Amino acid sequence: MASTQVTPTRMELTKTKKKLVTAVKGHKLLKDKRDELMRQFLDLVRENMELRLKVEAGIRSANKNFVIAKAGMDEATLNTALMAPKQEVNLEVGKKNVMSVNIPVFETKTRTADANDIYSYGFAFTSSDLDGAVKSPAASAGRRRCGGSWRRGLPHRGYSP
Repeated sequence: MASTQVTPTRMELTKTKKKLVTAVKGHKLLKDKRDELMRQFLDLVRENMELRLKVEAGIRSANKNFVIAKAGMDEATLNTALMAPKQEVNLEVGKKNVMSVNIPVFETKTRTADANDIYSYGFAFTSSDLDGAVKSPAASAGRRRCGGSWRRGLPHRGYSP
């Protein structure tokens, strides 16, 4: 720390004590801010782990269902049925200021709001196992937390996994 020339008077002692009190208060505020940000971060980490387990279970289920569907259908019909996706998801990135720290906020929007509007094929020449395979990842990802809160597709908590 740089040394400064201070005159040894009571006035200087009082000023220095006031500066020390202000510095201690500022340090306490910064520690409180750090603790709160860490608490919020750890909450998001726990939630991320829960969502990851849920999504991985959905992917495992979808893979099993796709194997069953592929066994019951010929490959050309399966490829034709899944060639063009019906639903589209757009991801928009924004930011939110929490305790003077900018945090990303993700918003997802689908082409249509209907959750069952995911089948891009007719039901006449496809098996019901394919329907289950297409539906299982969508069911596991139905609600997401993006940047901090639950909402159907659009995150916010006053403030999205």
